[in-house]
Amino acid sequence: MDNAPATSTNMLGILAWIFTWWLAEAVPMPITSMSPLFLFPLFGISSADDVAHSYMDDVIALVLGSFILALAVEHYNIHRRLALNITLLFCGDPMNPPLLLFGICATTFFVSMWLHNVAATVMMMPVATGILSRLPSGGDSSGRRNQHSNSDDLVTKFCKAVVLGVIYSASIGGMSTLTGTGVNLILVGMWKSYFPQEKPLSFNTWFFFAFPLALVIFLALWGTLCLLYCRKGSSRSLSAYLDKAHLKRELDILGPMSFAEKMILTVFSILIVLWMTRSITEDIPGWGSLFGGRAGDGTISVMMATLLFIIPSKKQPGEKLMDWNKCKKLPWNIILLLGAGFAIADGVRSSGLADVLSRALDFLENAPYLAIAPAVCLISGTLTEFITSNNATATIMVPLLIEIAKNMRIHPLLLMIPGAIGAQFAFLLPTATPSNVVGFATGYIDIRDMIQTGLPLKVAGIVALSLLMPTLGPIVFGTDKPLNNVSRNYLHWCG
Repeated sequence: MDNAPATSTNMLGILAWIFTWWLAEAVPMPITSMSPLFLFPLFGISSADDVAHSYMDDVIALVLGSFILALAVEHYNIHRRLALNITLLFCGDPMNPPLLLFGICATTFFVSMWLHNVAATVMMMPVATGILSRLPSGGDSSGRRNQHSNSDDLVTKFCKAVVLGVIYSASIGGMSTLTGTGVNLILVGMWKSYFPQEKPLSFNTWFFFAFPLALVIFLALWGTLCLLYCRKGSSRSLSAYLDKAHLKRELDILGPMSFAEKMILTVFSILIVLWMTRSITEDIPGWGSLFGGRAGDGTISVMMATLLFIIPSKKQPGEKLMDWNKCKKLPWNIILLLGAGFAIADGVRSSGLADVLSRALDFLENAPYLAIAPAVCLISGTLTEFITSNNATATIMVPLLIEIAKNMRIHPLLLMIPGAIGAQFAFLLPTATPSNVVGFATGYIDIRDMIQTGLPLKVAGIVALSLLMPTLGPIVFGTDKPLNNVSRNYLHWCG
């Protein structure tokens, strides 16, 4: 840092300050997330207006609208109804533990595609543990009592599989859509910030690449859980305690679908269709072209969320599907954390710190082309195990990877995407992500279970990404295009 500009030194100090507060929780995390608003202007990193802009743009609007819709889903118990119906479908007759496990994991995977993965975990875990409470080990939430029979051991292993399946399916499902996790939104925001002249990463563009990747990792998860925890004889052990009758009773308690539930599902379905069709291909521009490209994914998200405050619920006279009192549970901490991530990315770039820090990873410049994705993914996937927030991991890694891509004269997404997705491979430690904490808190699993399942899952994720990045990546993101088609700003940096 001896030859670094003063602003980069200041930025490094600010980073140390912010991440120390995040990890130590010296002050509440949302307050720490707002600290760039005063630190950046005071230490000469950027103006107050510039840093404030990072906290409200189309990506943040996308998050706001999605969270309001998620609160509506939670308020009307739609997630629980969906989970019970799908689990009932997969329960099987006679009892088939691998099939039931697949149903629970697939339900969580699907819910997490459209809601934040932490919210999906929080919603699905009570459904999963409610099913497990029917089992003989369910009364003892520790799940670690001495086993007195082989049957009890088989049941305990299945309980572990269900809890691990929920937390990992939520993380994997969240990878496949922009709204599933904050890391994807951080990546999109940084791409927009660093390369404003380029075509933005839209909802459907990301989906066409990330969904096949997530599906491969999901199947690897299910196979791993079945191999480790669904032993021979578990069907006989479980059938006496878990059958379709229990699930049907749970479903009957919810009663028939109300008008409000049907309308929220309709609004959600329309939102997904609009997200997927705003920008399709260069030959099929999508409905966004009707507005000159001015409408973004956040535009749609907020518009559809607004409809919830207009459509009547038909429960009480004058009552709407949503009101502001129901929105008081909005997770502003996540919104502020995303804003801080965007602000930090801008600060790292504008201060010159990115140039300085990228030298620490300059060994990647000599890596073979096919080794780039696995190397970056491995580095990011290792770092994320020790930083509680994978959002923070992405915030640190992605700006540095952009600088390295500049020096290597390759398409920046070849490094940005493995870095961002690798940050979501937080499968080994309870503290690696809030979803893991939720599962660990149930008492059914311990660290050894997470390592035993998470390690092969992490390897499967790195392998899948390494195969898809050089094959599907060029088709979806155009990463095979020559450098002069990427960005004039990027060309200037590489010049």
